[in-house]
Parts: sequence; structure tokens; C-alpha cells
Amino acid sequence: MRRDKDYEGLSVKPGEDRLMSALNLVIRLGIRVLAILMAFVIIWGIADVVWVIYRHLVEPPFMILKMADILETFGAFLAVLIAVEIFLNITLYLRDDIIHVKLVVATALMAIARKVIVFDFSEISYQHVMGTGVVVLALGITYWLISKRERTESHQD
Repeated sequence: MRRDKDYEGLSVKPGEDRLMSALNLVIRLGIRVLAILMAFVIIWGIADVVWVIYRHLVEPPFMILKMADILETFGAFLAVLIAVEIFLNITLYLRDDIIHVKLVVATALMAIARKVIVFDFSEISYQHVMGTGVVVLALGITYWLISKRERTESHQD
């Protein structure tokens, strides 16, 4: 198939609608801007993790972390890891022009795991815990099914 022009991965084929090609180019450029912004968010998140740890270590009692401090630190770490996963989603989309469902589900699992890790069970209702459990179970089953399908497809090749 012959291509007339190639705008950074956006192919314009003979007879293809130029408006749609231009709109696809704008969207791809927008996604690149999102990738740049996500890199800044990751750097900012790392700085926040450092600040959280520093603040908890220098406040009285010195060099002692309470359970709430540890949970806040875990939450900051996991927020950065979720941002990295989102960045990977963006870059994979730019590279392959498709959404990788397994990575999106893994990102969602990490996000909900973060919530579970930092739950303060004295402040949330049992309905919230049950609802979160249902979401974790559904995402876990979805991830398992996607992985199982991928293994089956790789064995058939």
C-alpha cells in the first residue's frame, strides 16, 4: 500500500480524508503533550515522596515513624508507581496506536491496591470495604482471563 505523506507515524493514504488525518495528527500531538506532563508529574511525585519521608523523620519524635506515617509514605510511593504505569500506557499507545487492555487493568489493580493499603478501617464503612473488594475481585479475574488468553494464543503460535 503506497503512502503519500507520513506525519510522525500518521499515514495519509491516497484518497483518505485529509480532515480526519489532520484530526488524528492533533490527537497524537496531544497525547505526546500528556506524556511530557506525566513525566513532570512523576518527577513531582518523587520529590513529594522525599518530602514526606524527610518531614516524618525530622518531626518529633525524631527518626520514629508511626503507623499513620508509614501508610502515608506507602501511599506516596504507590501514587508515583501508578503515575509510571499511566506513563507506560501513554507511551505504548503512541508506539502501537492501540490500547493495551492488560496494562490498563494492571494499572487499575495497582490503583485499587493503593487504596486498600492506605485504608483507615476506623473511618470507612463496611459497604466501602465490600465495594472495594468486589472491584479488586473483578479486576483480578479480568487480569487473569487476559493473561490466560495470551498464554493460550502464544502456545498456538
